[in-house]
Amino acid sequence: MTVASHVTSAGRLVAIVCGAQVLVQIGAYFWPALLPGMMQRWSLSNSEAGWITAIFYAAYMVSVPVLVTLTDRVDPKRVYLFGVGCSVIGHLLFGAFAEGFWSAMAARALTGLGWAGTYMTGLKLLADRVDPKMMSRAVTGHAAGIGVSGALSFLCGDLTAASAAIAWLVVAATVPGTTPPARPATRQTMLFDFRPVLRNRSAMAYAVAYCVHTLEMNALRGWGVAFLAFVAARTASGADMLSPTTVVTVLALGGTAASVLGNEAAIRFGRRRLVCAAMLLSICFAAILGALGSLSYYLAVVLLLVYGLAIWLDSSSLTAGAAGTAEPSRRGATLAIHSMLGYAGGFVGPLAIGWILDLAGGMSPWSWGLSFGAVALAMLVVLMVFVAIRPRELEGDRGR
Repeated sequence: MTVASHVTSAGRLVAIVCGAQVLVQIGAYFWPALLPGMMQRWSLSNSEAGWITAIFYAAYMVSVPVLVTLTDRVDPKRVYLFGVGCSVIGHLLFGAFAEGFWSAMAARALTGLGWAGTYMTGLKLLADRVDPKMMSRAVTGHAAGIGVSGALSFLCGDLTAASAAIAWLVVAATVPGTTPPARPATRQTMLFDFRPVLRNRSAMAYAVAYCVHTLEMNALRGWGVAFLAFVAARTASGADMLSPTTVVTVLALGGTAASVLGNEAAIRFGRRRLVCAAMLLSICFAAILGALGSLSYYLAVVLLLVYGLAIWLDSSSLTAGAAGTAEPSRRGATLAIHSMLGYAGGFVGPLAIGWILDLAGGMSPWSWGLSFGAVALAMLVVLMVFVAIRPRELEGDRGR
């Protein structure tokens, strides 16, 4: 195969997988869009609503070490199709049978299992087949597809099962399968030995940062609509002209663009520098949003959107950092740990916001201030850890 044909083939694969990710993940965040109305309809407390949001990430967190690590031995395409199938079934069950707290929890948990079989598995599928210099941009394109689908989730919840089924058909028909390299039988028992991954300081630094990054992202994504609805009701203005759902959709689309631009900035100016700058910005805007966001609906909208840009700025850079500093033979296991830590944060974030709101007596300017302040404090701690570890840059990063 010539260099030109290899590039074309790799580019086609990236386009197919990223397009499929948009289709399969459209159902990821329809629940947060429904949250204010469903809390009233099902008489949910803030903590119960937080659990329905968080169970998606809990199911992901416990499934991803197994499913993604298996891609070091099993064709990633097979694991990917299994995950998409779980997503289709989970969406169908939610639409047909969810009638309250427990049924909604069960359906969202199955969808979280589906995400575990598609998100990092799709990334592993790409990372195994593109060269290192292309991988950083492939990761960014993959993350952009997730971001676009996440934004569409707030508006297109009724299309979730159908779009995921289309993604299954597209990948099954167009992505070629692969046979993982044969390994000595004596090493088969070492498949789930994560100790070498944990000893990789650079990959773990990016993974720990990703953990709190995802906590912050999903806290905002899970409660953004409810926060804006609270401010609109308190100030009696704004929501009729610019609904909370529309704002959070714009937030997710803007965040996707910020993630792509952030990875390009990491390549040009250094990955560590970009990640540290993004963390500092998110700390500042979380504190400002908590202190001032309840004063005015339009002020809350502006602060929420700018805060979202700061959060998403290093999203692709962190995942590319983990993938790029992993041992090639343990890339699946590394991405499994990276993703498990990330979605441990994603599980804690929305749940912690619900707990803080209930412990503080319900939604109020004070309780929202405490919620966003807690997120800012968590990010400050992980920033100090990231600076202390000082992870490696990637091949092609100018800061190397």
